[in-house]
Amino acid sequence: MDFAKVSVEIRNESGKGPARRSRAGGRLPAVLYGHKVPPLSLVLDPVALVHALDKERKRNTVFTLQVKNAANPEDVTAMIRDVQIDPMSRKPVHVDFIRVSMDEEVKVTVPLVLTGTPLGVIAGGNLHLSHHALPIAARPDAIPTKIELDVTALEIGDALHASDLKLPAGVRTTLEPKESVASVVAPHIEKVEETAAATPVEGAVPVEGAAAPAAGAVPGAAPGAPGAAPAAGVKAAPGAAPAAGAKAAPAAAAKKEEKKGK
Repeated sequence: MDFAKVSVEIRNESGKGPARRSRAGGRLPAVLYGHKVPPLSLVLDPVALVHALDKERKRNTVFTLQVKNAANPEDVTAMIRDVQIDPMSRKPVHVDFIRVSMDEEVKVTVPLVLTGTPLGVIAGGNLHLSHHALPIAARPDAIPTKIELDVTALEIGDALHASDLKLPAGVRTTLEPKESVASVVAPHIEKVEETAAATPVEGAVPVEGAAAPAAGAVPGAAPGAPGAAPAAGVKAAPGAAPAAGAKAAPAAAAKKEEKKGK
């Protein structure tokens, strides 16, 4: 099987300083690990690495690293273990490669793609996906680009587990067999509490025991407002108009009282 070929060079100096100088010169620093071989510091063309990536496998691309300036030039089969990305430019600033062998399993993750519309979703349920990426173990040349799972038969309360997955030959998942992968759950119903209106409704019957409005009072008028009847036990101000229903003292009686005083 042919893999993506990338030319690399051995980096004689290691550390942050030499790595910065490599990036300043347009080169990408990298390290190659694995197979109980001492780590090897490398530099490579970042553009060539991006172009070599398989568009479907992406991080699961298997590379043939062509080491050029070694004492014994060799081709190393490797995969990307980790990539450091600059947060501003979104470009790679460092790559870790891991040596792989065609007769040994490697552990990676692949996208889990659901197909079909569950019966439970049609009935009003909600589809819950426990894993968007499925952890698997497989030989480098047997790694699939994705794993598909048909969820059409799922009804509300049903679930598919890791043991229900149909995996290609030579591929196994590292999940426990009984671990749920996808399920359909009942819809969540929120309870809405009704609150009484804070202001009385016009024309509503007063609550039993509530005080009736004073005679002659203007509806909605505050105590002491023009036209409002004086509250019980409160004397009206001099010159104020008598409340509705109150008897005014005759003017003649007032004059007699003045004569007696003289």
